[in-house]
Amino acid sequence: MADEDELIGPDRRGPAYRRWLAGRVVAVVGLARSGVAAARLVRRAGGRVLASDAGDGDAVRAAARALEAEGCRVWTGGHPEGAFQDADLVVVSPGVPLTLPALTRPRARAVPIVGELELAWRAMEADFVAVTGTNGKTTTTALTGVLLGAQRRPVLVGGNIGTPLADHAPDFAPDGLVVAETSSFQLETTSLFRPRVAMVLNLTPDHLDRHGTFERYVEAKARILANQAAEDWAVLNADDAPTAALAGRVRGRLVWVSRRGAARPGVFVEAGWVVADLDGAPARVCPVAEIPLRGQHNVDNVLAAAAGALWAGVAPAAIRERIAGFRAVAHRIEPVGQAGGVAYYNDSKGTNVASTVTALASFDEPVVLIAGGVGKGQDFAPLGAAARGRVRAVVLIGVDRDALRRAFADSAVPTVDAADMTDAVGRARAAARPGDVVLLSPACASFDMFRNFEHRGDVFRAAVREVAR
Repeated sequence: MADEDELIGPDRRGPAYRRWLAGRVVAVVGLARSGVAAARLVRRAGGRVLASDAGDGDAVRAAARALEAEGCRVWTGGHPEGAFQDADLVVVSPGVPLTLPALTRPRARAVPIVGELELAWRAMEADFVAVTGTNGKTTTTALTGVLLGAQRRPVLVGGNIGTPLADHAPDFAPDGLVVAETSSFQLETTSLFRPRVAMVLNLTPDHLDRHGTFERYVEAKARILANQAAEDWAVLNADDAPTAALAGRVRGRLVWVSRRGAARPGVFVEAGWVVADLDGAPARVCPVAEIPLRGQHNVDNVLAAAAGALWAGVAPAAIRERIAGFRAVAHRIEPVGQAGGVAYYNDSKGTNVASTVTALASFDEPVVLIAGGVGKGQDFAPLGAAARGRVRAVVLIGVDRDALRRAFADSAVPTVDAADMTDAVGRARAAARPGDVVLLSPACASFDMFRNFEHRGDVFRAAVREVAR
């Protein structure tokens, strides 16, 4: 739509965009958290909302009732043509594929189709620090938010980390900083999104059931760089080949991170220290030994977060102090209890093979692994190799347990099936010996047995509490 394109330039965000929304018809597709937040943002701006969801369960109906009470028109159990009638804009939730047949007619009418991330960014004026990658996004986003708390500008942490940014768009300070975890699903529905700092942590095959190929997945992730300008920063992991290959797409200032050695300009590990060298004047940030998180992958996360903080002017001494006080985020190699000399860790956010391989490498102790769920079209073979000599036994749950069993059988790692999470924790306890670790790191999505990965982790945590009594 021409009037929208003319309105939304670099200086046409915030109130100007919210004024554009007033009186517009906006179709919102999907009524999970981000869809509900998008609908409420449009209503607050004075727009008319036509919302729909393919589901018809209790959660969807509750969301529908709440939105109807706020003046939205809502359909559940499908996306009828009326849900898009006369729409000036379509906002799709991350879980909604862009191949959805219901989007065909709006697309034919050249109606803009965006996601909640794009909508929120347009409705705000704050600068964005955006974090993406296959693994480590949540930890890096949370840590970046903590580090940025050392400077004077207001900070909001949200996005894929669980807080829809649209919930805060009308009220957040124009001079603030938004730290946004961004997924491939969110990024593929961006068009003008421009983060002042864009971090790409790593890229390994994931969500191939949605994107089809690894190349298409990378293309979705690379959209985080597409609209940056010369004064913006692109923070790339020099140690990860697919990520480093994005350097040719960088439009702003390229800042490397590396734990394998000096990478300039950048933030890297040298002689046991995190070192920043952005302008030819190296500065020590903190000893690697002070990083309180398990695993070498968390060194990568610290390097990227430190780069974001340095962009905002945070002093190395303040970064060091806040890194030392940071603790693991929920569901990310999170210690949740001990019983009988066995430590239990919740890595429910480990929803892909690479994440679980990384989690296993974080432990020197023998591991009893709980894994399984919806496999998303992944190749599970690397799990077997990662488990060899490290994993005592695997407890399998979920619909794709047989594919996982084959991967572990090739490495002669014993497996046992469990009916549910409580059963899985009980079987893991029986297999573990004092000094072992029981690790929930499923390598799979959760939707066959749980509402989401948070629900899965919460059920695991509750089961561990019962074991520890």
